[in-house]
Amino acid sequence: MNATPTTARALWLVAGVGFVLATATFALLVGPTSIPMGGTLRETVDRLTPFTIDSGLTETQKSIVWNLRLPRVVLGLLVGASLATAGGTYQGVFRNPLADPYLLGIAAGGGLGATIAFVNDFGDGGGAFDGVQIAAFIGALTAVAVAWLAGVAGDRTHGTATLILTGVAVASFFTALQTFLQQRNTENIREIYTWLLGGLTTSGWSEVMQLLPVAVVLLFVLALSGRTLDVMAVGDEEAKLLGLAVPQIRFGLLVAASLLTAAAVAVSGLIAFVGLIVPHAVRLIFGASFRIIVPLSIFAGAGFLVLCDLAARTILTPAEIPIGVITAFFGAPFFVMILRTTSSR
Repeated sequence: MNATPTTARALWLVAGVGFVLATATFALLVGPTSIPMGGTLRETVDRLTPFTIDSGLTETQKSIVWNLRLPRVVLGLLVGASLATAGGTYQGVFRNPLADPYLLGIAAGGGLGATIAFVNDFGDGGGAFDGVQIAAFIGALTAVAVAWLAGVAGDRTHGTATLILTGVAVASFFTALQTFLQQRNTENIREIYTWLLGGLTTSGWSEVMQLLPVAVVLLFVLALSGRTLDVMAVGDEEAKLLGLAVPQIRFGLLVAASLLTAAAVAVSGLIAFVGLIVPHAVRLIFGASFRIIVPLSIFAGAGFLVLCDLAARTILTPAEIPIGVITAFFGAPFFVMILRTTSSR
């Protein structure tokens, strides 16, 4: 007997939860510092549940588990879920599998904001609501706002083509400003590029608590948008005939996805390809319905980024590879595959 679509979606979501739990547990147990796996699990249960369990770990090992590994894993889950879900939303809004969360200049705006903060010594990028994080968040949203206003002003039909091209232009302009500032302040190049390549380095739980409320609310909102994105996929005119206020809905979804991306960028820097390859991989495996793509991108993105971060912090122990390098290593070939697939249709 074949499963109904509702039952199938429920099973896929259960599988997604299982994937996240498995990857998070594996990432928690493995690290550059050797800590007994059983003790790590017992310490985690002791901390997160009402049960009191003696983990058998030293105080130093307990601190590594609770203040370094666990918050880093949770931050990876939140950032990965945010970027992948925003990417899936962008792909639905623009009806383009090559769209990603940085399409309207968020990466360039965030990079410019962070560069301004570094050269003016507003912060070092660590801790909650650091000056670099605030500047990156403001810069990212500024870029999107400029792209939207310029795109809508140039296209009274509120279509997507002009908006995409405007986003490319805005990103180029912000990147040029960023490069100019870097060349004028070469003493800050190292820390700027470290931030630009992305990372999940945490100072305890502060970054997690900064991103958590924003991510939970916006992920929930976007997860419910799948049916609307499916209707919009047939085209603007057809969607209007079916009763959708397309310009307003497009604006609302882009605002939610952009806020989610900007919040993630503020705490992690620029992590490429997650918002591109994860929703597209979900589409290839589970089908083209956004009722599946968007919710499953939450779990797939979370697990994918945690695994990438695990590779980043263990491959060259005790050194650490920027996580953006790891995601680009997997993302670039996948991007070429997407190009070949879409061009052959």
